[in-house]
Amino acid sequence: MKTSVLFAVYALLFAGSTPIQNCKCKNISMYGRVKIVETHADFRIKVVDSHADFDVKKVNYNSNICGEWRFVDSHSDFTVKLVNSHEDFTIKFVR
Repeated sequence: MKTSVLFAVYALLFAGSTPIQNCKCKNISMYGRVKIVETHADFRIKVVDSHADFDVKKVNYNSNICGEWRFVDSHSDFTVKLVNSHEDFTIKFVR
């Protein structure tokens, strides 16, 4: 009994610590056109310099490659709100 409880706690703490799996989060692909918003965002993200959940490359073209985001003002594939805490996941901008 105790072993199964400990295993369950371990699984919750360490397995799948990032919500991004197979380049998707909440069934939304993590590439394409992204709009930064203040309300009703699909994701709350925190930008960090190291140990990010996900690497993002800013691009100036429409992309279907995982992690390539084109920031737009309209017609977005998904929206994000930049936050300092209580994020859904963290990102690091890469070249």
